[in-house]
Amino acid sequence: MILKTDCRHFPGDHPCLYNKEQGIMCNNCIYYSPVNYKIIIVKLDAIGDVLRTTSILHAIKEKYPESHITWLTKIVSENIFKNNSLVDNLLFFEDPDLNSRLSIETFDLLLHPDASPSSAAISATVKAKEKKGYVMNNLGKVIAVDESGTEWLEMGAFDQLKKANKKSYQQIIHEILGLDYKRGEIIINLDEREKEFSTRFYLDNHLDKYDFLIGINTGASHRWKFKQWRYEGYKELISILSKRSDTCVLLYGGKEEKENNQRLKEKFPNVIDTGNGNSLREFFALTNLPDIMITGDTMALHAATALKKKVICLFGPTSSNEIEDYHRIKKVHPNMDCLVCYKQDCDFVPNCMDLISTDMIYRILLETIEEITKERNKI
Repeated sequence: MILKTDCRHFPGDHPCLYNKEQGIMCNNCIYYSPVNYKIIIVKLDAIGDVLRTTSILHAIKEKYPESHITWLTKIVSENIFKNNSLVDNLLFFEDPDLNSRLSIETFDLLLHPDASPSSAAISATVKAKEKKGYVMNNLGKVIAVDESGTEWLEMGAFDQLKKANKKSYQQIIHEILGLDYKRGEIIINLDEREKEFSTRFYLDNHLDKYDFLIGINTGASHRWKFKQWRYEGYKELISILSKRSDTCVLLYGGKEEKENNQRLKEKFPNVIDTGNGNSLREFFALTNLPDIMITGDTMALHAATALKKKVICLFGPTSSNEIEDYHRIKKVHPNMDCLVCYKQDCDFVPNCMDLISTDMIYRILLETIEEITKERNKI
């Protein structure tokens, strides 16, 4: 038999990449790589969290260099993994054949860092020799597989522990999964087409005439409305920046931010709106343009971090300590005792995000611009 069905490149229902592009067959293939140690990662929600969880892949490959990695997620996160060679296979929660597949396929190791009931139920049924993280028990409750998962589970149950936590999300999930934490980076790999897309935008909008490009992401997850800074604050900040001839502001956001971004664009014609209908990969490509990204604690933060941008992040109800700064992120939050509340509604007027002043952000922005200037002068 010519076919080697144990190869990591064998798709099953169509020719592999090397046969399609180079005409190579299994009997003389230099790319043959047998699957020896199978790992499945279960991480479904949300897009930003799935993106920042890619930071575990470096440590996995260091600990299990010959591993074959399958990632189970939701279809909305599919394009996060484009050009990511560390993930061999994607499975999707919405696939009607998922249960049939998982009833047959076996793994050496399951990694599930999320204390979510829906994904914990899946993790409990996956056939794996070893499991790390969380599963569901016969009472329908999420439990930690071992002691390494207890801390995070208790943080989710007790607000006092969540508030007192000083560890980043990345450090926490590495510890849960038994991986060495070396500040592995979040992964976004732009391809040439995506780089060309951002280059065309750069040239079409004559951004080459500015010394500094400042991205402002006005959006936030619809789930956490208090992650979003106030409109008047963005207006004040852009008003100050518009007086700098060496600086251009680029607006970012999704469909929910379309109206506010249009209002800002109308008030400040020199502002460049990057658009609200971009695909996820186009959004990533455009996020690669600014020297500094100003954003709340949302997916744009993790994208800018993955692209190694300098970031100024605004925090209110969510934990700033859980954000790994990679020595590039500067955190802004008001001096309030009630921070890290994770509330959907708030009785405080003004609330935590309202108490973030334009001056607080602008001072840090000036410091960051000075850092960039010094870095450029060294080159």
